Amino acid sequence: MSTQHPLDDPREPTPDEPHGHEEERHEPQGDPPSWWHRDHPTFTSLMGFFTGLAFVIVVPGTFAAILSAFFDTGTAEELFPLVLVTLVVPIGLVVSPRTRLFGRYMLVGMVTTLLVVGGVAALVLWVLISREG
Repeated sequence: MSTQHPLDDPREPTPDEPHGHEEERHEPQGDPPSWWHRDHPTFTSLMGFFTGLAFVIVVPGTFAAILSAFFDTGTAEELFPLVLVTLVVPIGLVVSPRTRLFGRYMLVGMVTTLLVVGGVAALVLWVLISREG
């Protein structure tokens, strides 16, 4: 049973399109690519969100580990704010029209993660302080 993808147009070229369709298709023969290979907005949004989540968790931790491996503790603590330079990545993704949707959701994932982590830390700190007395 062969199903045809809705984006594959088998019609013959018309006189208005002397060289075929407006877009040239360079897809390999056989099954068409899955839905996520066609820039499906849901996939892009989810990947951007979870990339932002991972970015907030992995990048500062990795940066701190590298700094502590190469420098003493005092120098590593002084250099740690340089991790903010990595914010150029999501900002660059938002600026570029092709990656704008991914970059926006990456920023949403980063902000959401920071809010959740900060909120949970504040709640835990409040509980610990209020039970001490």
